[in-house]
Amino acid sequence: MRGAEQPVLGPVVRGLELRPWRAADAGALVAAAGDPAIRKWNLLTVADLAAAELRIARMSERWRSGTGAVWALAPADGGDVVGLAGWNDVDLAGGSAEIVYWLLPSARGRGLAVPVVERLTRWAFDDLGLHRLRLCHSVSNEPSCRVASKAGYTYEGTMRGALLHEDGWHDQHLHAVVRGDVRNRSCSSGG
Repeated sequence: MRGAEQPVLGPVVRGLELRPWRAADAGALVAAAGDPAIRKWNLLTVADLAAAELRIARMSERWRSGTGAVWALAPADGGDVVGLAGWNDVDLAGGSAEIVYWLLPSARGRGLAVPVVERLTRWAFDDLGLHRLRLCHSVSNEPSCRVASKAGYTYEGTMRGALLHEDGWHDQHLHAVVRGDVRNRSCSSGG
């Protein structure tokens, strides 16, 4: 990651690609921070365009430092951002990272999350050479549980009081995929 440009990954699904965030995308971050569903499940606080631009600049810094890789999900023809997906807590030496994602209301219910997670999983294994990838979500976030299962992430257990959301502490499901895994079980098998 260090010394290389963040790639555009696409097309991912239905004319959409994953591309680096741009300062001009700040409005999409402000909209996401104002969306009740995104606020409910994500730790996204962006008060205004200036804060969004700062956050986008930090995404670029994290790429350059090798600690994060976050993309905007947007039409390949240059349309507006419809989501975010990427890797937090990238540990290149330890071979691991945690996937994060959200979709704006206009993109929900269209079957986009699973192919995005699958594409980023392939990139993390093939391009970064990572070994273990995790996907965590509130136990109450059933759609993310389905995404994890459909994308091949095995349910490994529940982490109690693991993340402070807007409405208080949530237990989280931990899902993971390890290089070489085959498709595996769903949340319902243990949580």
